[in-house]
Amino acid sequence: MQMLGRPGDFNFEALGIHGQESERRNLTRGQLVEIAVKNGDCRLSETGSIVVNTGKFTGRSPKDKFIVKNGLPSDQNIDWGAINQPIAPEKVQILFQKMLQYAKNKKLFDQDLCVGHHPKYSIAIQVISESAWHSLFARNLFLPQEDQTRYSSPDFTVLDLPGFFAQPEIDGLNSSTFIIIDFERKIVLIGGTAYAGEIKKAVFSIMNKLLPEQGILSMHCSANIGEDQQTALFFGLSGTGKTTLSSDVDRRLIGDDETGWGDDGIFNFEGGCYAKTLGLREENESLIYKASTRFGTILENVVLDPVSRQINFNDSSLTENTRAAYPLDFIGNSVPSGQGDHPKNIFFLSADAFGVLPPIALLTPEQVQQYFLAGFTAKLAGTEQGMQKSPQATFSACFASPFLPLQPKVYAQLLHEKMNQHKTKVWLINTGWSGGRYGVGERIKLAYTRALIRSAIYGELVPGQMIEDPVFHLAIPETCTGVPFEILNPSRTWKNQEDYFFQANQLKELIRQNSLTC
Repeated sequence: MQMLGRPGDFNFEALGIHGQESERRNLTRGQLVEIAVKNGDCRLSETGSIVVNTGKFTGRSPKDKFIVKNGLPSDQNIDWGAINQPIAPEKVQILFQKMLQYAKNKKLFDQDLCVGHHPKYSIAIQVISESAWHSLFARNLFLPQEDQTRYSSPDFTVLDLPGFFAQPEIDGLNSSTFIIIDFERKIVLIGGTAYAGEIKKAVFSIMNKLLPEQGILSMHCSANIGEDQQTALFFGLSGTGKTTLSSDVDRRLIGDDETGWGDDGIFNFEGGCYAKTLGLREENESLIYKASTRFGTILENVVLDPVSRQINFNDSSLTENTRAAYPLDFIGNSVPSGQGDHPKNIFFLSADAFGVLPPIALLTPEQVQQYFLAGFTAKLAGTEQGMQKSPQATFSACFASPFLPLQPKVYAQLLHEKMNQHKTKVWLINTGWSGGRYGVGERIKLAYTRALIRSAIYGELVPGQMIEDPVFHLAIPETCTGVPFEILNPSRTWKNQEDYFFQANQLKELIRQNSLTC
């Protein structure tokens, strides 16, 4: 019986492809697209992007994610609980053997890749999948491995078998789907789901353990840089605007989702973007639109006309979590190095479904810790399995709790140290509603949010010229070029002031309570 060993010991012979793995190893985008189309796993759009349907799972399955508890001292660092569920190595070993048996005669695709645009902190990963388009997804989202000597002994291996389903009552799992990370044996096992985002987020979880242990802050944020070399970071959960707001025609994109902050600046983890596309329009988001319609891009659960092959980004009949996965260099003004200087400005993005947070506010150091640990937003439908149609107020520590193996306070302390050291300003941005809660008020226009962010970056919002919000005690501007006066103070947009103060005080208490539980 093959034991579950380290990635460098991965036995291809056990998978029945000994001597043949090179035929499907590191295939190009063109080769993978050709195979996926030929196999009927996707359809080719009129623009050249491929459209795939992920079936039952159109989002992550957080209740099916596990971390192996090996009974070692390092286990004590893990924040065990509902997010980081423990699983015994003996159970994983049995499941691994079943996966090997299933995969023995499958045509597997292997990509040798890297994570991290920093030579000192990058890791080599090997992604093995039965799906050609999942292999393409990994190639689009991660970085090519330029050092071929790392091929034979990657730091982590991901074995991705969407067609393999566990037996939960026998395998000790919650369902037939599973995402299992073993930090000791350095392997990730994924099965029972065709949603490719599980690969991306499992690797992100790995970085969120390895980097803080080296004093590097790992962050669920996008980053861009201006001509003046000033870097800005955008924190937020899915759907709050990280990708949209960082993809700015006037600034260069460093990365759209996952970033590290070290002693010499910030660096992107990935080599690609995973953008939400529902309602995507070229006139509003030209960079993302152009990247999403190029050959080699994967469109997940986007509706395609069966005759004309035209893409319909407005159709949410399959899911509201429609996605585009494309290489970073598909964004014309991206930064090839994936690195930038220490950030001058950080933006916490919250899609406030209550409609009471101001569109922008400057945070004090104490407020930074509170809002970072609370991680408030409205969870938009479709990002995870089981979400309802209407947005729900939710809290996610550090805007990333589903992907944090360590205690949230570890990341919060690192953020506190770095922003103090580099004199970084932190702003709260409401990308949600104004004038009332969801269903009553209106979503704050993207043009207004962009104008507020640019004014903050260019120093036009002066702290000494701000007023204090009466409920949250946040510093908010009285005026901003390109933004109507009345929306800067949310109380002015509500018809009933009593209703506003009731909702605002409710949210204030929820944020306070959730920040204290971390």
